[in-house]
Amino acid sequence: MNTRSFVRILNYFRLGVEREEFENVSDAIQKGIEFRSTNLWVLIFAIFIASLGLNVNSTAVIIGAMLISPLMGPIMGMGFSMAVNDLAMLKKSVFNYLFAGATALITSTFYFLITPISDAHSEILARTSPNIYDVLIALFGGLAGSLALASRQKGNVVPGVAIATALMPPLCTAGYGLATLQFRFFFGAFYLFFINTVFIALATLIIMRFLRFPYKKFENALYEIRAKRIIGAVVIFTLLPSIYLGYQLVSESRFVRNAQRFIEAEADIQGDYLLQKTIDPKQKKITLVYGGLPIQPQKIKAIESKLEHYQLSDCDLQIKQGFASIENDDMKSQDVMNQALLQKEQRISQLQVIFDSIQVQQQTSRQVFKELKALNESVHSLVLDRALQVSDSVENNNWLAIIVAGKQILPEEKKKIQLWLTKRVQVDSLKVWYELKE
Repeated sequence: MNTRSFVRILNYFRLGVEREEFENVSDAIQKGIEFRSTNLWVLIFAIFIASLGLNVNSTAVIIGAMLISPLMGPIMGMGFSMAVNDLAMLKKSVFNYLFAGATALITSTFYFLITPISDAHSEILARTSPNIYDVLIALFGGLAGSLALASRQKGNVVPGVAIATALMPPLCTAGYGLATLQFRFFFGAFYLFFINTVFIALATLIIMRFLRFPYKKFENALYEIRAKRIIGAVVIFTLLPSIYLGYQLVSESRFVRNAQRFIEAEADIQGDYLLQKTIDPKQKKITLVYGGLPIQPQKIKAIESKLEHYQLSDCDLQIKQGFASIENDDMKSQDVMNQALLQKEQRISQLQVIFDSIQVQQQTSRQVFKELKALNESVHSLVLDRALQVSDSVENNNWLAIIVAGKQILPEEKKKIQLWLTKRVQVDSLKVWYELKE
């Protein structure tokens, strides 16, 4: 590849040629920051819609709420104001962000206080445990959104970013936690909302500085120095949590992944059934609750010795036995226990049905053979069973009979046997295969 071709390819990635005018970007950011009249009511309605979606476990409704939510405005305003050294806009963005967040939290808490449905469905549970992927989604979503805002080619990026970064559902989930006094839901969801805020603002700051938008100039030199110091401090306090959160979530994700591998490979104990498994990445703890035969201490030590093979040397492994070992305050413990018992009962029922079917089939085959032998004395043996007929285009389940006879059976007799077997077994389709006894 020559230099000219390389330069031509690089031109496809240049951003400066489509950069929007600074004044237009600044005006768009200013409009998105404001939370009064229309914007405020849109936020309240969007919170109600998102809360309804979480309440009835409807992904489509939640997506609709995220599309109409104006929460991205003040967050991107914080990143933009830090990038261009605009202290007044930063203060305004922070105030409106806090005001919008408080309004959303109060609205969602009110909704979940009056709704008759209080179950935590999967859409709520999904917003209570942030992971490294949430950080990456917020970061790349913020990069895409701020880049679209600063470009003349805006397209439909911002609505997509609003859906991907999901600012509304965590706030509504936090409101659910307050309304139902389940504070682990509140802190988990609010933690996710904070992560999204930090990394969207950080991404906006990166893009605006990369595009080299001009710094705001002040007539008063002392005020400019003060503004730069305040904004510099805010930038540092934005970067530090992002680095810490990113490192923490990567470590927790790695611990969960290794713990799951360990449980799948090493937690199977002969004579015992794993009733419950709990992985706590924050405390670096794995709790396994078994039901069945007593677990010998040497077996527990043997399992613990395998931890280092999964990079879990510093993990606290707790192996408990019996239903009494399941914590009463664990909301999922009763469901886990019931689910385990239900699965075992269903499996036993399925095996019993199969066993009964085999017994009935065997009895039927013996009886049919006796009756067929009475009809035709030359019949020596009979195989009667269901068979899967496979072809290029279709698969069919048919009955198959293999008759071994001491002498050749005439075609007229074969037709009678075919008709009699079909009626006797009470099936629509039955194929008969004849063999001569050697």
